[in-house]
Amino acid sequence: MNSKPKLNLENSMRLFEEAKQISPGGLMGIRRPYNFVEGEYPIFIERGYGGHIVDVDGNDYIDMLCGYGPIILGYHEQEINQAVIKQMEKGFCFSLVQEIQNTLQKRLIDLIPSAEMVVLAKTGSDVTSMAVRVARGYTGKNKILRNGYHGWHDWCVEVKGGVPKQITDLTVEFHYGDLDALESALKEHGDDTACIIITPVGHPLALPVEEPPKGYLQGVRELADKYNVVLIFDEIRTGFRVALGGAQERYGVTPDLSVFGKAMANGYPVSACVGKKEIMKVLEKEVFVSSTFFPNSLEMAASLKCIEILERDNVLESIWSRGEDFLNKSIKIVEESNVPATVSGIPPMPFITFDKVDQQYKERRTFFYTETIRRGLFIQPYHHGYICHRHTDEDLKNALGAIEEALQATHKAYPYMK
Repeated sequence: MNSKPKLNLENSMRLFEEAKQISPGGLMGIRRPYNFVEGEYPIFIERGYGGHIVDVDGNDYIDMLCGYGPIILGYHEQEINQAVIKQMEKGFCFSLVQEIQNTLQKRLIDLIPSAEMVVLAKTGSDVTSMAVRVARGYTGKNKILRNGYHGWHDWCVEVKGGVPKQITDLTVEFHYGDLDALESALKEHGDDTACIIITPVGHPLALPVEEPPKGYLQGVRELADKYNVVLIFDEIRTGFRVALGGAQERYGVTPDLSVFGKAMANGYPVSACVGKKEIMKVLEKEVFVSSTFFPNSLEMAASLKCIEILERDNVLESIWSRGEDFLNKSIKIVEESNVPATVSGIPPMPFITFDKVDQQYKERRTFFYTETIRRGLFIQPYHHGYICHRHTDEDLKNALGAIEEALQATHKAYPYMK
């Protein structure tokens, strides 16, 4: 299988050069070209429909990145847009809140095992930081034990520039899946540890996505109780995709606090910090949180309609079923390709990574993701993908075909003998 010719990305590249003159780096964070394959991936998107995106040069892609997770249904969902328009006609940004806030909060309490009280916000970083502040306020302790990515704020940022060492020293990282490592950290820091924050489905960057090892989440729960620290589940990715009640529902382990976002409103910016009433009530007096835009109601209308569709149309059952088929077929394709790669993840969140078997694993990765984008499949080298409701059977079949052809071309370009 030969390499495919490069796509025309002239307009994307022109807009990127313009963007770099008016914004640092042109784009922020994970959307910068070096997080994809520079010169091969589109940088500016024109529109989306169903499970596809179209860039400013007219290239059409099956999108299996789904906006890094928020697109659980698909692009341009008429029912959600109409619900937002209906709310817009009433106004949506006031000095006080609207009744729809109560309506959404009650739905979340009905759905999420850990939710006795709810605070709505806008982004994942908003609510992970809110949960950590609540835990510190409730316990009177300072340190945070964390695993994985939890946003861009000072306490959890990966890149330390601009962050005082006094703050980063209060955060201790532990390895997902290793209860002994977590207990060692608790033994060392437990007297001043406010919380453990963990994503229930492991996702170390650029590495295989891990399903919880049997008994692991229950073990984390038991250690949190043993050392009297608050357990926070970061369900920004897993909430409303792994199950309506999140991974805590699917795997049967209830944290003290949890945070939700992304798929909660199919792309509209809303997030939630939920948890036990006893802990959440510190927000009444002892702990301060506020924002001009947290009470904006358009996103709440979108979330209510999104939840309605997820329930009515059995969306998650469909995603899990089709995702399981996609994952199993991906595993078979990789095994037959003789390319040293690994398929990981859970059915709604697949990922292909390249094994460090020799000095060419990075070249294989770059080549493979170059070949998939040239075949119209939008996936990312350093981040797991997603399956959304509007991905058709034909989309998933074509995605598998693109993966198979790209692996064949990769094997030809960078052969490896086991």
